[in-house]
Amino acid sequence: MTIKTSIKITVSASALALTAAAASAESWDMPMAYAATNFHSEMGVVFADKVRDYTGGDIDITVHAGGSLFKGGEIKRAVQTGQAPIGERFMSAHANEAPLLGWDNLPFVATTYADNEKLWHAAKDKVNGQLGDLNLVALYTCPWPGQGFYFKKEVNSSDDTQGIKFRSYNTATATFAEELGMIPVQIEAAELSQALATGVAEAFISSGSTGYDRKVWEHLTHYYKVNAWLPRNYVMVNKQVWEGLSAQTQGQVQKAADETGAACSAKSEELANWYFEQLAGNGMDVTDAGPAFLAELQEIGTKMTADWLEAAGDDGKAILDAYNAH
Repeated sequence: MTIKTSIKITVSASALALTAAAASAESWDMPMAYAATNFHSEMGVVFADKVRDYTGGDIDITVHAGGSLFKGGEIKRAVQTGQAPIGERFMSAHANEAPLLGWDNLPFVATTYADNEKLWHAAKDKVNGQLGDLNLVALYTCPWPGQGFYFKKEVNSSDDTQGIKFRSYNTATATFAEELGMIPVQIEAAELSQALATGVAEAFISSGSTGYDRKVWEHLTHYYKVNAWLPRNYVMVNKQVWEGLSAQTQGQVQKAADETGAACSAKSEELANWYFEQLAGNGMDVTDAGPAFLAELQEIGTKMTADWLEAAGDDGKAILDAYNAH
């Protein structure tokens, strides 16, 4: 064998190795519903970077924020059916399909970050079982700050809310609206600014984060801090895609997910009061809900929790029992 032949064989072997490595690498598109500047989306990029790092480039995730690849309401279906291997959605958006997934929208049950984390640990196994039935695997979850009410006028009780067009994002928010005499309108966060500008919606419940992202002070005047619940977004992967990964790769991706989930929760808590400062700094009246309004909300919340327990059945009861036991 000549030296030239030897070099050719070596180069060919290297090229084959590189081709095999490239073939084994997977490119994943990851649709997310919120603006690229929202902390959930920013953490999605952190997660993608970690996955790329921990898998040695075997999985390359591209984040598509702001509903640019699939709209918020389309993301779960896209991941379920394999149109996208991975994506993010807020979990309670699926409560109409699977009531158990409304575990994080129980008004005034877990109103601090510590209690919300405790509730998630109580719910995690049951929720993951439910998601498995939907052909999904949850990689990590992350809470929003506590939910409060946005209005374009002063509100002291349900006397002031009759007939208002209220943006809802799931069954719980629609129920709140109806109980307060408002008219629920289903609107995704990415479409909220236009809905407020055109009068399709006149009020909504959300965290300070959504108000800041959508610059709602251009249309609304009052924010009432209620801290009704801390809903969770979750990053989900298609079950077949997940089961198709090696155990080693699953471990690498899960490590990235666990680290990102913890960092995202910490970021949410860090930003909670900062968002209120931004709303107030841009001219909104940011106050605690008055006693009459709060009392009405708590009464509605008690009814909503009872309704959820009935709909979610034994698994729902097990979650609340586990939460209340610690």
